[in-house]
Amino acid sequence: MPIERSAGAVIFRREGNKVYYLLLYYPSISHRAEKDYWDFPKGHIEKGEKLEETVKREIEEEAGLKDINFIKDFKETIKYFFKFKGKNILKFVTFYLIETKTKEIKISFEHKGYKWLTYPEALKYLSFKNAKEILKKANDFISPR
Repeated sequence: MPIERSAGAVIFRREGNKVYYLLLYYPSISHRAEKDYWDFPKGHIEKGEKLEETVKREIEEEAGLKDINFIKDFKETIKYFFKFKGKNILKFVTFYLIETKTKEIKISFEHKGYKWLTYPEALKYLSFKNAKEILKKANDFISPR
């Protein structure tokens, strides 16, 4: 069975005492999904690239963000299966938690739109259960205890 590896990020920014998370709108045709969906920025790890390098590159390519700060000690990996051209593919995606101060996003041709959403709103928009679980872990990680 083919295996794919990607890396991505849960990106957030603070505005006053509120936290907003960045979600991107992915069209099904360019992302091998059955329908359009909302998710975090992510992409394939290129040969010789470290995970953090992939995350930086993908965030800049997909959202136009350069002012990013990795939040120490947050790293979560999910796995799932999907079908492509009749084959089952096992995919691993490692997510980091990233803070930015930039509100303006410049989406790539790969996406249809974006939204900055509060935690409860983002949970409603996210299309996949494993993405919701990553968001919950990220939100718990940055929330005051």
